[in-house]
Amino acid sequence: MSADDPSVIRGHIDRLTNEGIDVVRVVYPDLLGSDRARDVLLEHLPTACAHGLAFCRAVFHTTPQGDVVPVAGGLDAGLPDVLVRPDLTTLQALPWEPGVATCLGDVTDPESGGPAPESPRDLLRAVLARCAEHGLRPLVGPELEYFLCEADPAAPGGWRRYSAAKGAVYTAGLRADPDNHLLRLLRLLRDLDIGVTAGNHEFDGAQFEINIRHSEALAAADRAFRLKCAVKELARKERRLATFMARPFNDAGGSGFHLHLSCTPADGESCTPADGDGTAGGRTRKDAGDAGGRNTFDDPTAPHGLSSLARHAVAGLLDHAAALAALLNPTINSYKRFGPDTLAPWLIDWGLDNRSAMIRIPPERGEGTRVELRLGDAAANPYVLVAGALAAVLLGIEAAREPPEPLRGYGYDTARAALLPTSLPAALDALEADTALSRLLGEDFVAAYLTYKRNEVERFQQYVTDWEFIEYAYHL
Repeated sequence: MSADDPSVIRGHIDRLTNEGIDVVRVVYPDLLGSDRARDVLLEHLPTACAHGLAFCRAVFHTTPQGDVVPVAGGLDAGLPDVLVRPDLTTLQALPWEPGVATCLGDVTDPESGGPAPESPRDLLRAVLARCAEHGLRPLVGPELEYFLCEADPAAPGGWRRYSAAKGAVYTAGLRADPDNHLLRLLRLLRDLDIGVTAGNHEFDGAQFEINIRHSEALAAADRAFRLKCAVKELARKERRLATFMARPFNDAGGSGFHLHLSCTPADGESCTPADGDGTAGGRTRKDAGDAGGRNTFDDPTAPHGLSSLARHAVAGLLDHAAALAALLNPTINSYKRFGPDTLAPWLIDWGLDNRSAMIRIPPERGEGTRVELRLGDAAANPYVLVAGALAAVLLGIEAAREPPEPLRGYGYDTARAALLPTSLPAALDALEADTALSRLLGEDFVAAYLTYKRNEVERFQQYVTDWEFIEYAYHL
């Protein structure tokens, strides 16, 4: 029985009515990963499920300031519609909005009947279908950081950091959170049931991290997307600003979006690495509760305890890192997070339990064997980040590539590894040049993404910044 079966929909309506809910908020991500939505009165949910909610397709091509970028299929086609149907498998009451439930929406092109080319959730679905062809079921765990800000008309941009506490790294309580923001947030996110497990104050003043349990890749991306939406919305309720931009302050570090990745066999099948070596291991401990099966990244007899599948995955991420930067570090601001001694990646390298490397292999083996990709920043669209990482992993597995020797000691030495792109234009050029990655992700999606992001670069290059005025105006 499908989720859009009339009897299933009627069951949801009856349950929600009994819970005092009369509105369903249908939410989906745009290219940036920002939430787009419509509130549907509960009695009209059957119509929304049967016919879909019409949105202008150009919403995918709209900038944060509300301008429409001329991406193919939008302005040039007369601003046609896409249809968004509620995914009732994701239906959940909103703990902080009485009478409101929320669910994700699936976006389709009414002309083709298939997914809209720019839909990030369907981008990830397509990559996961390719993973399944290889007998792989990826399991991922997102780690996201953000800054919390207070309104201050005298501050640049009108916002200052919520707390100026220094040295409160990995702490909880009033020491760096004087209004108990994190405690309130964790309890509400628990009630939203998106797999949140813990949170703490992070490295810089007013910076926090929320942890989500590992799960199958689509569920994990859904959770990361909903987490970002919820954190921003709850900050607004407190008349504050939660920002996931990569580096919001000159005198502070940036916010990362680290991804822990492992694999189990799809549908209980054996999963044979490209070179034919066997793997061993059990269920990934952090994935318990969402997926079973042996961890195909583990092999106690192999170098570093990593199966050939895991090593090929690392090689794929290294080979396609420059192009991945365009997807995982998607803004002009993203590249101000990089640099030596930042604990953010700067070079294309990997290491064993080494946080100065782009790819870190945490020390656990057996059930806990996994790859931590540290390239992404918190501004990344969760669906695009996971899809891009998995596409690179698949390419490495298909090519049976072996990585170089892992980094020893502290990194950031350009004599030992290649430099990542240092700007968004350079990363976009690398993505365009990486035809293998583009083909796997879908050339229509990549073309739309490149057009959208290059427009962002063009707009920035024409904009006079405060730095330029301070640097030049008095003396020139």
